[in-house]
Amino acid sequence: MHIEVVGTGPALVLIHGWALHGGVFAPLVERLSAHFELHLVDLPGHGHSRDDATPLRLPFVVGAIAAATPPAVWCGWSLGGLFALHAAATMPKVRGLAMIAATPRFVRGEDWPHAVEPSVFAQFGQDLAEDYRGTLERFLALDAMGSEHARQELRTLRATLVERGEPAPRALQEGLHLLENTDLRGALPALPVPSLWLAGQRDRLVSARAMQAGAALAPQATAHVVAHGGHAPFLGHTDEVAAQLQHFVAALG
Repeated sequence: MHIEVVGTGPALVLIHGWALHGGVFAPLVERLSAHFELHLVDLPGHGHSRDDATPLRLPFVVGAIAAATPPAVWCGWSLGGLFALHAAATMPKVRGLAMIAATPRFVRGEDWPHAVEPSVFAQFGQDLAEDYRGTLERFLALDAMGSEHARQELRTLRATLVERGEPAPRALQEGLHLLENTDLRGALPALPVPSLWLAGQRDRLVSARAMQAGAALAPQATAHVVAHGGHAPFLGHTDEVAAQLQHFVAALG
């Protein structure tokens, strides 16, 4: 698995969302590389890890990342949050957890109302088989939708998507399966490390309410809402997200 290391300071592992790669964090890297040793993961089937055959399942991927990185705070965006949360719950070397537009469960349920209808991910799976590029384009549009900087963010996401080659269709289907079927809420009450939950106020995929509900389940949790932010708040509101991460890590000592 490809993991790029940039900067100096306390270690911070960054894990991207569905269909993208570590390059999506470029604005954060620019702000944070003087303060952190950043470990930018390309998940299997994505970016420079496109030919990595590791199954996109939580234990396999988390184990591989942990084996290749020092003790660190793990930060996951969207789908990446599931890997980061699983690591924080199971890996002693994880010092803290930061969730950006990510929750322990992405689909709606009777006891989890602020989430996506299960049919949405199933439809994305069907659409991928029929219109691969069009489906990716629609997903990127959802990432940016609602943000006050939506047009700029969509341009950035489009450019990022292809700069390391398109993601492997297998990995995209496995990622959708994770989003549709994973529920990590049970791991939160006993989470052994502090956590930071960064939500976009206008996020159309992961609502701020869902993130606040997730934070409420964990001890030592802090929730912050990025005003006017969408699903990728680190693109349009980079300084605010970077400042929150710096403050969170500094508080860990």
